[in-house]
Amino acid sequence: MYRPAHFAEDRLDVLHGVIRARPLVTLVTSRGGTLDADHVPVLLDATAGASGTLQGHVARANDLWKTVGPGSEALAIFHAEDHYVSPAWYPAKLEHGKVVPTWNYVVVHARGPIRFIDDREWLRALVTRLTDVHEGSRDERWRVTDAPPDYIDAMLRAIVGFEIEMTTLTGKWKMSQNRSPADRAGIAAGLEAEAGRRGD
Repeated sequence: MYRPAHFAEDRLDVLHGVIRARPLVTLVTSRGGTLDADHVPVLLDATAGASGTLQGHVARANDLWKTVGPGSEALAIFHAEDHYVSPAWYPAKLEHGKVVPTWNYVVVHARGPIRFIDDREWLRALVTRLTDVHEGSRDERWRVTDAPPDYIDAMLRAIVGFEIEMTTLTGKWKMSQNRSPADRAGIAAGLEAEAGRRGD
C-alpha cells in the first residue's frame, strides 16, 4: 500500500479499533499462483502475537482451506470511512483554481501466515464469541444455544476455521492532511451539507 508519511497510521490501539469496528475483512490469498479474495467477519484476539491474531471461518465448500498451504501469507483488508471529496469545497478553487477531486478513506492492512483449524470445539467457541459480539447490543439477543443442538452441530460441520497471526499491521488515514486548514474546513462543511441532504 502506498503510504505517504502524512497519511500513515501505526498506533496499535487505533488499528485494533478499526478492526473491531469494521470486522468484515477482505481476505486476499494466493491459490495456485492466482490471487483470490473472500469476505468474512473476523474476531481480533489482541493478546495473541505481537500485533494480535485474527480468527474467523469459511464454508467447508470454499476451497480456500484446501488450496492455500498452511503458513501461506494472507492479506486482510479492513475498510472504514470513505467519501468522495469535491474540489468545489476548497476555498483554493476560488483563489487559483488549481484543485482536483480526491477520495478520503481509512483502511487497515494486516498480513501474516494463515492457519486452518478443523476442530469442532474450537469452532463452537469461535461462533459463540462472534455471535455474542454482534448480538451484544441488541435488546433481544440471539444465542447459539437458542438453536437445536443437532442443527448447530450440522452447521459446525459445514465450516472450517482459520487464524492469522498478524506479523505486519499498517493503517492509512487519507483525510486531506496535505491540504490547508481552510481547505480542510471546506471539506468538513461540504460533507456536513451532503449528510444533511441525505438525512444522515
